[in-house]
Amino acid sequence: TKSVLITSGMTVRKLNVPGYERFTGAGVYYGASVSEAAHFQDEEVFVIGGANSAGQGAMMFSRFASRVTMVVRAESLGEKMSQYLIDQIEATPNIEVMTGTQVIEVQGEDHVEAIVLKTNGEETTVPAAGIFIFVGAVPHTAFLNDLVATNRQGFILTGPDLFVEGKRPKGWTPDRDPYLQETSVPGIFAAGDVRHGVIRRVASAVGQGSVCISFIHEYLASV
Repeated sequence: TKSVLITSGMTVRKLNVPGYERFTGAGVYYGASVSEAAHFQDEEVFVIGGANSAGQGAMMFSRFASRVTMVVRAESLGEKMSQYLIDQIEATPNIEVMTGTQVIEVQGEDHVEAIVLKTNGEETTVPAAGIFIFVGAVPHTAFLNDLVATNRQGFILTGPDLFVEGKRPKGWTPDRDPYLQETSVPGIFAAGDVRHGVIRRVASAVGQGSVCISFIHEYLASV
């Protein structure tokens, strides 16, 4: 074929502890939207994770929840989070950060009621209305066998993200820059969650796919 569109998506990482699967959708959520955050108005919620997505989630929840507790396995937020987010979190009075901590159980009857945490070998059980998990994702790119450029996590680099020090990707032959959703191989495109740096929502993926078809037509007209 003269062109390929990769839309293989990703799988969200899950935490394998008692209660998580049982309460998925009933107090345990992977990622979050503003509509979910608004549902927990004036309640106590927990954000699991210590990278930028967790920090952004915590800031969003702080606008609605009475208290947001970040549960971070690392010893500091600085290990995976950008400094601007750390500064915002530290300046937000209703966000508490628990480092060196992990979740070992989720409890409740029909929905989440409590979370069991372990810090320095000590276990504590605290009330929780909602638990939001931001522990990363695995892109479905293993089948590509390094055919196209990816970031360290395996998400596909496209368009402007391919440039290094202002230079086009190595081996690039066309006398033009890569299209917005084109990979490091001319004629191979990517859309949806498998791309690096995108908003991971269904509507976003659909929009990217639609736009990408236009780029593919442009590419086909040139070969």
